[in-house]
Amino acid sequence: MNAEWREPAPAKINLALHIVGQRSNGYHELESLCVFTELCDELTATSADVDELGLTGPFGAALKGERSNIVLKALALFRCEFPDTLPAGLKIELDKALPVAAGIGGGSADAAAMLRLANRISGLNLELKDMMGMALELGADVPMCLLSRTAFVDGVGENLDPMPDFPKLHLVLANPGKPVSTADIFRKLTEKQNPPLHRDAADYRHITAITMWLEGTRNDLQKPAIQFLPEIGEMLMELGEQKGCLLSRMSGSGATIFGMFGTAGEAMLAAQTFRKSWPHAWVAQSATL
Repeated sequence: MNAEWREPAPAKINLALHIVGQRSNGYHELESLCVFTELCDELTATSADVDELGLTGPFGAALKGERSNIVLKALALFRCEFPDTLPAGLKIELDKALPVAAGIGGGSADAAAMLRLANRISGLNLELKDMMGMALELGADVPMCLLSRTAFVDGVGENLDPMPDFPKLHLVLANPGKPVSTADIFRKLTEKQNPPLHRDAADYRHITAITMWLEGTRNDLQKPAIQFLPEIGEMLMELGEQKGCLLSRMSGSGATIFGMFGTAGEAMLAAQTFRKSWPHAWVAQSATL
């Protein structure tokens, strides 16, 4: 019987995202606090004659026109780095549950999941640090998605400082159903030298202290994203007014926003209410990992 391997690709949420500079090669220097959710895409792999990718799930159709999917790029890169360690071919099925071009990892999370999956299938049992070079080659967000645990991130995304004692958060995620180009948002960002995060200002084990600390932080891409898609601002305001919402903010370059709640019950009720106000939006409730 053909073996089957599965690997989740959790959504990435930037609780704070400060753009603090730009390198000569065009890459932006950032400082961010990222969490990952139980809500995820999922990869399934079985042995095959050649590498191939199938797309399923509510957002699978959005990727079917792509010439080259980043999941196959990740698989090809692993084969190049570690030849003859995988079956001759792998049939990968990507169950795409997360919206595309939404500021929550998406393709980066899928690519990172492919690296973790290839590592397991190969039997090499590489440590994550041994795959970070491949991850960064695939994209700036892939290293943090390879870790898929709460961490402070800086540089262009390659420097990770995990936060193992960070408490579980209850989030409501919402997306207006319109993709946002990261490149377009960065082009609208007028100031590239913004104040950094002050990491020592909070006790990150307690939700109340975290909330107070986050109120003094920003997502520097939120303003240009709202200029690009005003619905983001409207949704942020309404989500922030839901009972029990401690903080509402945009993740990444958008258009997904999140609301942070004290309990799962408050998040569930807020998600139900928000769906009624925004029937055409994607709305989901999830705890963090």
